[in-house]
Amino acid sequence: MKYLLLIPFFVLISCGNKEAILLPKSNVTIVSNVEDHSPIYIFFRNNAKDTLAAVNRKNEIISTNWIFNIDKRLPLRLVLPEVMKLQEKKRNEVAHKNELAQNYYSYADSLHKNLAFIPFTDVVYKMEKPSTFESFIYFQKNGFVKINNTIYSNTQLSKLNDLFIEHECEIVFSFDKNVSFGEYIQDKILIDKLVVQKKGIWINHKKEFIY
Repeated sequence: MKYLLLIPFFVLISCGNKEAILLPKSNVTIVSNVEDHSPIYIFFRNNAKDTLAAVNRKNEIISTNWIFNIDKRLPLRLVLPEVMKLQEKKRNEVAHKNELAQNYYSYADSLHKNLAFIPFTDVVYKMEKPSTFESFIYFQKNGFVKINNTIYSNTQLSKLNDLFIEHECEIVFSFDKNVSFGEYIQDKILIDKLVVQKKGIWINHKKEFIY
C-alpha cells in the first residue's frame, strides 16, 4: 500500500485501487510532528442511499502512536463508534502495550500548508445524553453551540467565563451526532484555546457525549 499526501487530502493506492480522504482543515497547528506512528484510515463511502464509514487499519502496530486519518464528510454517529472500538482494543492490549503511545486525529493546516495533529488518547466517548447535573456545552451543526439552553455562535466560546454563574461546576462537552468530522475537529481546536478564569469552574477534557 502506498499513500500520497496532497494537502488537504490523502490518496491511498492499494492493489491498483485509489481512494481519497478529505481531511478536516484549520489555520492553526496543535501538534506538528508525531514520531513512531501507525496510520489508520476511515473513508467516506456511499452505498445506494446510505453513507458508510470504512475502516482501513492494515498498518496498525499496537505499540506505536496511532494517527487517525478520517474523512471530514463523515458524521460523528458513524465515525466515533469505529474510533471507540479501536480505542478499546488499544487500552485492553497486554502483550505489546506501550503506556506512552498516544492517539491523534490528523487535519490539514491550510495556512501553513502542513499536516497537523490533535491528541485524544484520554477521551472517553459516550453515545448518550449527559446527566442534567453537569453543565454542558453542546456543539450543533453549522457553527452553533448551546450553553445552558441558550444558542451562541461557536466563536463566542472565548466569552465562556461570562456565561457561567458564580458557583462550582464541571464543564462537559457534547456534540450533535450529525455534526461532520470536519466540524468536530474545528470545534476541538476552539476547545483547545479555552481558558477558564473563574474559580471553581473546570473543564473535563476526558469525557465527551455524542447524541
